[in-house]
Amino acid sequence: MMKRKILLGAMSMLPLLLAANTPAPEYDIVVRGGRVLDGAGNPWVSADVAVKDGRVVRIGRVAGRGAKEIDAKGRYVSPGFIDMMDQSGRVLVKNGAAENKLLMGVTTVIAGEGGPPAAATEIPAHFKTLEQQGISVNYGTYYSATQARVKVMGDGAGSPTPAQLEAMGREVKIAMENGAFGISSALIYPPSSFQTTSDLVTLAKVAAQCDGFYATHMRDESEGLVQAIEEAIEIGEKGGVKVEIFHLKAAYAPGWGKLMPQAVATINAARARGVDVAADLYPYTAGGTGLEIIAPSWVWADGVEKGIERLRDPKVRERMKKEVAAGSMPGWSNLVHASGGFANVRLANGFSDKYRPYHGKSLAEIGKVLNRDPADVAWDILLEGLPNRSVALYFMMSEQDIETAIKQPWVSIGSDAAASEKAGEMDALGLPHPRAYGTFPRIIAEYVKRRPVLSLEDAVRKMTGWPAQRMGLTDRGLIRDGMRADMVVFDLDKLDDVASWDKPTASPTGIETVIVNGVVTIANGKHTGAKAGAVLRHSCGV
Repeated sequence: MMKRKILLGAMSMLPLLLAANTPAPEYDIVVRGGRVLDGAGNPWVSADVAVKDGRVVRIGRVAGRGAKEIDAKGRYVSPGFIDMMDQSGRVLVKNGAAENKLLMGVTTVIAGEGGPPAAATEIPAHFKTLEQQGISVNYGTYYSATQARVKVMGDGAGSPTPAQLEAMGREVKIAMENGAFGISSALIYPPSSFQTTSDLVTLAKVAAQCDGFYATHMRDESEGLVQAIEEAIEIGEKGGVKVEIFHLKAAYAPGWGKLMPQAVATINAARARGVDVAADLYPYTAGGTGLEIIAPSWVWADGVEKGIERLRDPKVRERMKKEVAAGSMPGWSNLVHASGGFANVRLANGFSDKYRPYHGKSLAEIGKVLNRDPADVAWDILLEGLPNRSVALYFMMSEQDIETAIKQPWVSIGSDAAASEKAGEMDALGLPHPRAYGTFPRIIAEYVKRRPVLSLEDAVRKMTGWPAQRMGLTDRGLIRDGMRADMVVFDLDKLDDVASWDKPTASPTGIETVIVNGVVTIANGKHTGAKAGAVLRHSCGV
């Protein structure tokens, strides 16, 4: 009996003895045997990738063990994707998980078309909140020139006095010193549309003191596309800043096949003479924005409240209908005209029970059912949905033009979508557009796999190394020794964007693992709950 007890005791000690003799893991993570795409456009190499303390520390044959081992045999390993036009600034404060972004392989988002959800002086507090609560992606933002304008002179039309323009410049300087990447504009929307080229040059000069950007949703993406690009380039040249054109598109059906080649030629000519101008895009033929864009800009010239009052006035509506039918006018892009008519404008979200049955139908169809003019339908839905912003899908672009643009080496990828507060639901903009769930996998699934527009290496470069270089993120965007360990493991054969116009919140397939700052955040296609994302602050250099 005594011998049996001694034997059992010795056996119970065996696991402890073996553990004591097993060397501790040398790395936090080792991704084994994948086809590694470095993000710079080079061909893949077969290698292991070791990660320690949030950084890549070895690429090649890794003999040491990782605390976590990931088998990537037969799959591709790339840097994490960078969303160059994100809309998540506000929702990340509510929920930092950003699950729909991560499931696309996105590890870094650059937000701020409308600026951060904070005044210039409050940007540090905004950043601190995100850091304290935790976010699952890396986040950087622009500061909107419109934020500065509204603070100084309200939301109406009019030219700023020299003193007011100087005050706006002070707001920009504060924002830049607090970590903004530059100034942004959305010149298609009032009150941003009330800003002149000269005003923006003045504010760009302030951003230039911190080597910042002028990032713009241009004044016109339709018939006046080339002129709008020329304006953006002028602001960059005179202001001394880098220019980023948001969601480059030729959103004008009569100009398909003609405007985009002209736009590309204009940008290439500016780059040839030394202007640092580039663009991003999303790979879809429809844009998505509010119904308020169907009202001419003069409606909003005295502010939002007066604009709403005008929309309720039948006599004002008669004038507005004539202008919608006439096409675009100076200071206003008529997206109905650009789409080829109300038949190509589809209600996405009316934010009311009354119009919910009509989601997914065109304004022309809704007008026919209700026996109403489609323009009246648009404005009725807008008013009914207040205080929310009712949104529509505007089918304005052609696949031919998307291909022309996406081939340009200076084009990166931006979703123009927000993180979803709840996974599987609409993004925080309330816009059911497939770009919120499908943009990045679609670049590979559609333009590498389904049609030979891009090589896999170049597609990955457009989503990783190029945008990181563009934004000055010198320690991200590449898989190289010492770089931050933001990585994606995907199965090329299974990779598909899935999200469609009918099912816009469907998650992609084929993306198995996503690592953010050396922490596994998506494992086997599921969010782990990790919040290893970082706030990215642009350095002002002062």
